[in-house]
Amino acid sequence: MSNFLAPDFDPATEREGFRSRRAKLGEQAGAEHLGLSVYEIEPGSAPFPLHYHLDNEELLIVVAGEPRLRTPDGERPLTEGEVVSFPVGEAGAHQVVNRTDGPVRVLILSEKNAPEIVVRPESGKISAFGRPPGSSGDGMHDVYFRRDAVDFWEGEEPPPPPS
Repeated sequence: MSNFLAPDFDPATEREGFRSRRAKLGEQAGAEHLGLSVYEIEPGSAPFPLHYHLDNEELLIVVAGEPRLRTPDGERPLTEGEVVSFPVGEAGAHQVVNRTDGPVRVLILSEKNAPEIVVRPESGKISAFGRPPGSSGDGMHDVYFRRDAVDFWEGEEPPPPPS
């Protein structure tokens, strides 16, 4: 059974600046086309880098505490109960940060469209997903620096002659 008040968290992320726990409530409840996760974010941390999706819209709901929302336009406080929408594309770029002395919790509801591209503008990386982002199981998830882009035709050869 899935319960956001008493979540069954996945193992914690322990990377410096990204310490958090996540429970995939939608997956636990059997949802196929919607994702719902509760994140518990440690002080001084964020659950993910600043990013935006090219094919999945998201909603954030503040459950407990006072996290901050980072966007390319700056940073602002969020309050308990606040709901924020992240549309697809650059306009939806976001990162949730905990600058308080205690843990905060947020719910994130998302579509589960695939294939999907996630762009991280600060690091210059993109993730290419053959499965919905955040989903468990098989499917491609490759991460690349955009600086490694090549011309469309580079390395392509014409079809071989008939045999």
